[in-house]
Amino acid sequence: MLFDSHCHLTDARFDADRAEVLARARDAGVVALVTVGSDARDSEAAARLAEAEAAVWATAGIHPHEAASASERDLHTIRDLAGSPRVVAIGETGLDYHYEHSPRHVQRRFFSRHLELALELALPVVVHSRSADQDTAAVLRDVGAGTRGVLHCFTGGEALLDAALEAAWYISFSGLISFKGFAGEALVRRVPGDRILIETDAPYLAPVPWRGRRNEPAYVRHVCDALAAQRGEDAAELAVRTTENARRFYNLTD
Repeated sequence: MLFDSHCHLTDARFDADRAEVLARARDAGVVALVTVGSDARDSEAAARLAEAEAAVWATAGIHPHEAASASERDLHTIRDLAGSPRVVAIGETGLDYHYEHSPRHVQRRFFSRHLELALELALPVVVHSRSADQDTAAVLRDVGAGTRGVLHCFTGGEALLDAALEAAWYISFSGLISFKGFAGEALVRRVPGDRILIETDAPYLAPVPWRGRRNEPAYVRHVCDALAAQRGEDAAELAVRTTENARRFYNLTD
């Protein structure tokens, strides 16, 4: 019983075998997954996929990488898509100061607009933060307690984790935690059991033993195993708990 809380099934790398990818996920015990929108067009595609597949849900948002090329019209599209019962969150949004494909002030503006939208529509928000701990933590301290959010693919430091936990946000871990040299085990153990999620971020960040290949939702089992080992927990019990957490975070009742 597994829930891939964050993947990108609309990515072109799945165009040739998307149905087979979903079948392998089911065979691996994945009972549901959320495919995440990265810009307006991708969010539309995510919503269509969720409408066609009973075990798939979607989000709508503009990734910080895409903020520089996004428009006010795109934000209206995100808002419209959020009205679909298959769209369960706003995002992904956030800050990425590692690549800086978009200027920082533009990223911050779009991040703020997404948070406002999430509050207005009473939806959770999916947040990307890379090399931006200080600014992301400041946003969480300012508005975090008023939202239901998750820091996806968490790679931040102690200060960012503290800010997220103080705001009662969720923390999601990806295949990165299975990589040799991963140095965040102490932080992994600090996340409360009812606030932890697992994800693949497919097609990116395939976990060991698939590292370097295209990732897919079926591999979330390896993320769960790595997380359980680092937390000293039973993997089967953690799979059930993270599934329950994901359903609660995304407000899924069926």
